Amino acid sequence: MPVTPTHTARAAAARAEKVFAVPYSVRRHRARARAMAPFGEPESWLDIDTGHGHFPAVAREVHPYTAFDGLDPTGRVEEGRRAGRVEEAHVGLLADLATGLAGRYDVLSMFHYLERSEDPRIELIAARTVLRPGGHLMIEVPVPQSRYARLLGKGWLRPGPHHPRPGPHQPLPGPHHDIPLSALRRDLESLGYTVVATERREPHIPFDLAAGLALALGRMRATARVAAPLLAAAALVDRLLAPLVSRTRFSNAYRVIARRGPKK
Repeated sequence: MPVTPTHTARAAAARAEKVFAVPYSVRRHRARARAMAPFGEPESWLDIDTGHGHFPAVAREVHPYTAFDGLDPTGRVEEGRRAGRVEEAHVGLLADLATGLAGRYDVLSMFHYLERSEDPRIELIAARTVLRPGGHLMIEVPVPQSRYARLLGKGWLRPGPHHPRPGPHQPLPGPHHDIPLSALRRDLESLGYTVVATERREPHIPFDLAAGLALALGRMRATARVAAPLLAAAALVDRLLAPLVSRTRFSNAYRVIARRGPKK
């Protein structure tokens, strides 16, 4: 397959995210885990699209008595299990495995997964199957109407994974679905969930300017020598602006916590 400017741009953006976001990912994972604290200590937690299980490894520090399992369409989750980051590793898609995992979990988390799934509603139904009655579903997705999206236009790369995965399940490199909070709330409530918390400040990922610049530099085929200092400067601006931006409509992601009802 020929390497196009778009492919180069996305690869550059993925490198920028990896280089500049890693020191902050632990903090972000802890904030996600702490968001469940008001709802009690869960006995079991399944993280969807967990990759190598880095979120469960950090979340265990916040919830030391919780058993964390991971589900991922690739063998990365098995590597996470061998490294001790998750207790059980499930390889496949949630919709395919839900029946075998029915009623096993108190919490199920989906971080920047739902918008990339084939059918978000099917994923919500599968999550309901896996959760115990009264269990909680935690979702984070991009804000499709973010002011950054309007400002950067085609140069806005939404937060979340942008790397291709090996194996039979290879999603497109970008999100499939725009999911406004109002639409997600309606879908959840129609399926018997009760939305118990929403948040836009903490889920914001300070990434927009660096990613937009990476896309532009990729299209221009800029060399690494030229791109590196520019990306570093843009990433620094993202970090400096984050405390302010996250409180405004420039925030690029939101979180929903919904409680599963007693009925299927």
